[in-house]
Amino acid sequence: MADGKLWGGRFTDDPAAAMVELSRSTHFDWALAPYDLQQGRAHANALLRAGLLDDQTHAALLAGLDQLQREVEQGEFEPAPGDEDVHGALERRLVEIAGADVGGRLRAGRSRNDQVATDLRLLLLDAATALRADLVDLCDALLIQAEQYAADPVPGFTHLQHAQPVTLGHEIGKHVQPLLRDLSRLQDWRSRTDVSPMGAGALAGNGLGLDPVATAADLGLSVSFANSIDAVSDRDFVAEFLFVTAMVGVHLSRLGEEICLWASTEFGWVHLNDQFSTGSSIMPQKKNPDSAELARGKSGRLIGDLVSVLTMLKGLPFAYNRDLQEDKEPVFDAIATLRLVLPALTGTVATLRFQPDIAGSGTTDGHALATELADFLVRAGVPFAEAHGVAGKAVRAADDAGVPLWELDLEQVDPRLAGAAECLTVDAALAARNHPGGTASEAVAQQLAGARKQVDQYR
Repeated sequence: MADGKLWGGRFTDDPAAAMVELSRSTHFDWALAPYDLQQGRAHANALLRAGLLDDQTHAALLAGLDQLQREVEQGEFEPAPGDEDVHGALERRLVEIAGADVGGRLRAGRSRNDQVATDLRLLLLDAATALRADLVDLCDALLIQAEQYAADPVPGFTHLQHAQPVTLGHEIGKHVQPLLRDLSRLQDWRSRTDVSPMGAGALAGNGLGLDPVATAADLGLSVSFANSIDAVSDRDFVAEFLFVTAMVGVHLSRLGEEICLWASTEFGWVHLNDQFSTGSSIMPQKKNPDSAELARGKSGRLIGDLVSVLTMLKGLPFAYNRDLQEDKEPVFDAIATLRLVLPALTGTVATLRFQPDIAGSGTTDGHALATELADFLVRAGVPFAEAHGVAGKAVRAADDAGVPLWELDLEQVDPRLAGAAECLTVDAALAARNHPGGTASEAVAQQLAGARKQVDQYR
């Protein structure tokens, strides 16, 4: 154990230097150390229950693990160049602390295969809790802004063209909904990740009478594995987690893109706060939305992490394969990326200063009220296909005359449009959509109240 390697008895030659470098993983899997120690305590308890440790040895093992944890937390113990992975490094030091007769007993009935699968589940469950808190903070920032502008009209867009009037609160609030789905996905993911692989050994289970159900309870996990081969080779929980983080990245990217548009001279909807902007090295006047741009850019990295793991998993046969070592760096990268991006984007959103007068000034541009004409005719009993055509003729006539729809003599376009001008206002268009999820100010207020209730539940 002096070299931190957990195998070697049947080998005559040492690994080549190139092989040692390829195999070493302590530069990234050291993040699992706290969870490996947690799992070690649970395994020591399992050995005690099975009669494989006496009380004195069990107590000495736990004391050694406690000392090792303190050394790890305080940075007094770190992996050495000869340590192949986190498991070997920790066992080497445990043997140094507790002695070979005590420290060397902990490996009985467990394998690096069930160890690493357990450690990674424990780490990701903690990471998901931290990400949930960050997502809740971003939802809060969006909701505060949306509530302030729940009744302020702005143009809605499809194809980046003016479409129909909506409210600014409705526009901002739409970004809360995908984040709520992300929170729901994390919650749903937990139910499939809250499983203990301990006791599965290398792949066939253990022959020492260890109780995996009791070990799962010791670890705070809900259930034990159903199939020992699957327990050590399953990385669905990693791929699912990375799908959630990639989806979060896509949602942050879309929000970032809109912040960039809102802050542009052409839109002028918001002023960026100095604390979440940067300048130009050559143009003194520039205030760039770099936090939003970086959020947009990081999405590609998060998607790449998911693709990396899915590609690694797609052809693995039977039980554990060393390819699975490649699951950690992508997932650690995804966690670190989101923990970096989410607070910065939350600060950006919280400090945006919206300009509702400027944002709302173009609400009726592009004949954005044309749908109101079609709806007017439908309410009068005209089939929508026909009403759509009549409204289109009115748009063409307004274009030819160079006037907005409400200044057009609508009866000359079609006698059935008599009285339709009264519906050609922004207020009327918004008020007509006073239904759950609609863009009337009352509906938007209800939507935001419902979203806040959901956010508080996730909090």
